[in-house]
Amino acid sequence: MTDRPPLPPFDHDSALRKVQAAEDAWNTRDPEKVAGAYTADSVWRNRDSFITGRAEIVEFLTSKWKRELDYALRKNLWSFTGNRIAVRFQYESHDAAGQWWRSYGNELWEFDEHGLMARREGSINDVRITAAERRIFGPRPDSERGTEFPTR
Repeated sequence: MTDRPPLPPFDHDSALRKVQAAEDAWNTRDPEKVAGAYTADSVWRNRDSFITGRAEIVEFLTSKWKRELDYALRKNLWSFTGNRIAVRFQYESHDAAGQWWRSYGNELWEFDEHGLMARREGSINDVRITAAERRIFGPRPDSERGTEFPTR
């Protein structure tokens, strides 16, 4: 098995790097790339969906990014201890009809000793926004890396 650094136990710096790596991967909107950060038998709760294993993760993300067009995400470290990290996040996307949405959420992550995520619990709420209210435009620019994204 190949390690996926940073590895637990996490300190503040390694937890921040893990969160930024997750944000970067999700912003590629590449289901295979994202799924590679999870254990082969990873267990997810995402809203009302329960997902187990990489194949289901890929299927879920493929469907997600067909619905959530021009998806762009920002994650912030909330807390960490040992092999667990809590994050809060926002992402924006639009649907096929052109309606923009901002989605707010919290995730609880648990990692194995190789730095792969074995468990992900995601709670997410969607808010309808106008195109003029958007504030996330693609991946985080270098000038914003390591900074907090506004929570409102």
